[in-house]
Amino acid sequence: MKQSKVAGRTVRAVERRLSVEHGLRPWRRQGSALDVLILTILSQNTSDVNRDKAYARLREKFPKWEDVLEAPLHDVEQAIRPAGLSKQKSPCIKRVLSEIQGQRGRLSLEFLRARPIDEALSWLVSFKGVGPKTAACVLVFAFGKPVFPVDTHIHRITKRLGWINEKTSADEAHNLLGALIPDDLKYQFHINLIEHGRNTCAAQRPKCSSCVVRQFCALYEREIKS
Repeated sequence: MKQSKVAGRTVRAVERRLSVEHGLRPWRRQGSALDVLILTILSQNTSDVNRDKAYARLREKFPKWEDVLEAPLHDVEQAIRPAGLSKQKSPCIKRVLSEIQGQRGRLSLEFLRARPIDEALSWLVSFKGVGPKTAACVLVFAFGKPVFPVDTHIHRITKRLGWINEKTSADEAHNLLGALIPDDLKYQFHINLIEHGRNTCAAQRPKCSSCVVRQFCALYEREIKS
């Protein structure tokens, strides 16, 4: 799916307005790469609150990832139940841990820090249950790599802005938006677009009248303003 032509100055103008609206977001590490991987698997199809509750329960019951790997599947499922889809996420987590252990000989992903981004992403998505968004989250939140994870909010907003085609899938959007967003903006723009999606550009009833980037929005120009 082809991407519409968007000038770099437009991207920076939108990012500047969102930064004024939602604040500057200096990078901070959110845990080890393996921590971020499991946290992101838990985040799929649930809220941050439920994700964090499930993650806290999992780490309380199993302080080390080796403990999760060795634990009965039912116990892992019970621990992560607040995140939802626990019957799908628990075997996924145990399978990914097992494969990492088998390939690397230890439960650590810190070696990815020194790997080229494309190589690291390809290695991560080779695991069943780890898609482009999850892989990108590992690299940006654990290592500060200049990658751009596309979640449901970012996918929706960039379609409305006209930066990607309406039929562009979330997986396709990772490559398109990754090429469009300058490296120095990727982390902060990711965080602020999500914030904007939660507070203003909601899936239902977006607050277009109070949107600070509506002048750049194709949807607003096409359907609201007219």
